[in-house]
Parts: sequence; C-alpha cells; structure tokens
Amino acid sequence: MRILDRSVFVGPSLYAHFPVIRLELDLGALEAWPTAKLGAAFIDGLLAALPGLNEHGCSYGEPGGFVRRMREDEGTWLGHVLEHVAIELQNVAGEQVTFGKTRSAGRDGVYSVVYEYVQKDEGIEAGELAMRLLTSLLPKELQTSGLVPEDWNWPSARDEFIRYSQRRALGPSTASLVHAAEERGIPWLRLNSQSLIQLGYGKYQQRIQATVTGKTSHIAVELASDKEETNKILGSLGLPVPKQELVQSEEQAKRAARRIGYPVVTKPYNGNHGRGISIRLMNEEEVVAGFKIAREISRSVIVETFVTGDDHRLLVVNGELVAATKRTPGHVVGDGQRTVAQLIEIVNQDPRRGVGHEKVLTRLELDAQAQSMLDRVGYSADSVPRSDEVVYLRSTANLSTGGTATDVTDVIHPDNRDMAVRAIQAIGLDVGGVDFLSDNIAESYKSHGGGICEVNAAPGFACTSHPAKARRAMFPVPSSTCCFRPVRLRACRSPRSPAPMARRLLRACSRTSPRWPAIRPA
Repeated sequence: MRILDRSVFVGPSLYAHFPVIRLELDLGALEAWPTAKLGAAFIDGLLAALPGLNEHGCSYGEPGGFVRRMREDEGTWLGHVLEHVAIELQNVAGEQVTFGKTRSAGRDGVYSVVYEYVQKDEGIEAGELAMRLLTSLLPKELQTSGLVPEDWNWPSARDEFIRYSQRRALGPSTASLVHAAEERGIPWLRLNSQSLIQLGYGKYQQRIQATVTGKTSHIAVELASDKEETNKILGSLGLPVPKQELVQSEEQAKRAARRIGYPVVTKPYNGNHGRGISIRLMNEEEVVAGFKIAREISRSVIVETFVTGDDHRLLVVNGELVAATKRTPGHVVGDGQRTVAQLIEIVNQDPRRGVGHEKVLTRLELDAQAQSMLDRVGYSADSVPRSDEVVYLRSTANLSTGGTATDVTDVIHPDNRDMAVRAIQAIGLDVGGVDFLSDNIAESYKSHGGGICEVNAAPGFACTSHPAKARRAMFPVPSSTCCFRPVRLRACRSPRSPAPMARRLLRACSRTSPRWPAIRPA
C-alpha cells in the first residue's frame, strides 16, 4: 500500500466546495484483502485505536454504519478505511471535519481517496499517520516494508500528532472570531502560521491577531503589559487595586512584603497565563520561594497585597462589557472514598478535557504545583478527602492550567460592570480583559470590596466562550452523505458560546468603527 500522488485543494474543486485533500492510493496486494477477510483482529484493533470510528455513519447514516461496512459480506477496501481514519484523526486533534469519499481511480487496486481538512499540514499528516496505523495492524506478510518504524508506538504517535496539530491550529479565541465571521458571510484568510487573520478583502479588509485588532493602540498594549504602571493609573482613578511594589532581589521582596503586610502575592512583571504566580504567602520563606518561581519568568517581580475572593474575567469590547465569568482553579471534590489521584482520573474523564488546547478544558496533572497545593492542606496523592471537600490543585484559575469557568454576565453588579469599562478605557484598549477578585460579583465593589489584579490587552475568549456552567439546549446535527458523521445530539452553544459571543465582539466593533460594517463578501 503506497500513495502515488497527493493533491491539496484550498478552495472549491471538483470534489467539494471546501478544502479537501485527494490521495491516489495503490493498494497493491491488499486489493485482495478487504476488511472482512483481514478478520476481527484487524477491525477490533482499529476500533481500539480510534473508538470514535464507532460513531461514523458512512452510507448507512447512523452510528455504527462504518463498522457495519467493515464487517458485513467481504467488508470494505482499505482505501475507504484510510479515508475514515484520516477524518477521525483530525477529530481526535480537535478539528470538526466530516466529509470523505473513496472511488476507484480506473486501474486495478488504485483508488482516489478524498477527505476534508482544516489545516493543510495537519490534513497531510493525518493521511500519513493513517497509513502507518493501518499498516501496523496488518499481518506481517502484508505490511509495506519501511512504512512503520520498528520503535513505532500508536499512543505516542497519536499524542505527537495532537500536539503537532495544536501547534498549527488557530487558538480558541481566534477560531471563535473566524467562526463568527463565517456565520456573517465575511470571508477570511490566514496570513501566517500563527493567529494573524484578514477579514474581508480589498479596501474593506480588517486584521486581527488573536484578540488584538488592527485598531488596538500599540501604546495601550505596552501599558497593559506593564503591571506596575497599570496599577498606578487605575489607582489614581480611584479604582480598586492592591498595593504593590516592583523588586529585583530576594531582600527587596522580603522588605516589600513587610511594608505591604502579609499575606502577599508574588508574580512576574510581564508574565501571562497565570505562570509564575504564588498567592497567600505568609512569611519571608514563602516570599523568597515565590520570588524564585516568578524570577524564572521575568527579571523583575511584583509583590502585592493578597486580595481574597473568586477570580473573575470581565471582557470589555469598545466600551461595553460583553461577558463575565467566574474562574475556579483546577480542583477535585472528595467523596470520602476515593484518593486524590483517583479523583483526578475521574475529572479527566470529562470529554471536554484534553492535552493542552486540544479541548476547551485542560487535563489536571498531579505535578509539582499540585503536590505543593496538597502539602499546604496536609494531603498527598493517596489521601482520601472528606465528602464534598474541595481540594485545589492549582493556585491560579486559568483554563490552560486546568481551571473551569462559570458564566456570571447576567448577575454582575452595575458598579462592577462600570468599573471594568473604566479600567479598559483608562488603559486605552478597544478589546481588553479585567481580572477582578471579589467574593460576590453581584455586590458592588464600593461596599463589598474586591480588587483588580490585572488588565489583559489580548484576553483569551476560552473562559467566556466555553464556560463549564451555562444554560444549554439540545438540537440535532443534520447528517450528510456517504462518510459524514451520523445524526446525533450535541450540546447547543450557550449564550456565551464561541460564535454568539464573538459576533457580539464584531457588532461592538462595528458600532464605533466606520469600516467594520463595510466588511462583506467579495
């Protein structure tokens, strides 16, 4: 089995109105070996490697249709199987692709295999990995020599493919804006291998990079990155900010902590994603340890007042608060029977959790930081928490470190809403996120307290577009022909889900920019 030719179509083609890859596949001797003849060992091995194939409907249009095709009569030929495996591999990596077709190329044993892709490099690699997986499952005498390395391992190859795809994928924030543009009929173009996107064409075009727009002030971005200056500006306006000092040595950190008063927080001067932050430091030893952690990220370290309360992300677009979420650090809830390690395994079974940014939530890891959090409460991985006891494994609530988010847009107090808008306007951002600590976001900061711990110039939408708790409905996803996935129920997008929330951003931009409304398909 070998690939004779490969064609990548980036737009409408003979095969589809969307991007597809066409492989000219020569089965060789395998033309005489359809799946039923290869036997249950091959089919069961394939389904064990990619359980999602059980959901493929194929021409039957219902879950299990593809498996039925493989088992009934003589089965189906490996070109058809390769098509489904290439599609499922991309689904495993987080892409939503469904289309595929396989037809004879007019020569004995040669097939034209067409399948949908989102990212070119990922789609090509999916076809290559599908070849290696199928070959590894064949009897030795039918395997193509040299196609599968001797030390090849499927779980490792699968995870490597997922990470390969993630490095080339649009981030969740950029992807949500792209999907919203598609729903509005706005054409888009990816301009580099990162997150630089062009919306519209010609004189109507606009550009975004992640959540930074072409109209975002460079000075505002630099200012938001300077945590010390941001703190001073917001404090001068009477907005709630913690006391803080910038230090460059352990001794300076200890003196700053004494002046500010314990407990304190240490964090990198220019960090992000919650990296290098240590909270609730109660003595000089802990301050020194926190300083060393932050110093790994930045030469300068900030020591500031520890403000109690839940972590909230308030997203502001062109002077309007469009979303608010309460972020909870990665944690497990005890049941009085299972150990912390077992509870982590249960949490990670959530289908929304994956490797890195593969899914909307990140898997919990029992690493050094988790162990440090357990040490604080006198626990280990083998400890059994009490029933309903919450055991935190992270000190920060970022989704990228295993945290979860709850939509609170409908209950935020008007004073807190105005406070977030004023903070972003003071920095000069068109799109910004305010990280606000409060015990109760429904109560005004003026009477209930709270504090702004950070302003973000390129706020991620993951916590606002993929809340763990939000209103949801169910609706059927229409089926398609041949090898599309079958009809099945999926969770409907919530009011803060990717496309609707991103549409609000596009609408907010259009209200203040004369050019945004003019974006339209060419």
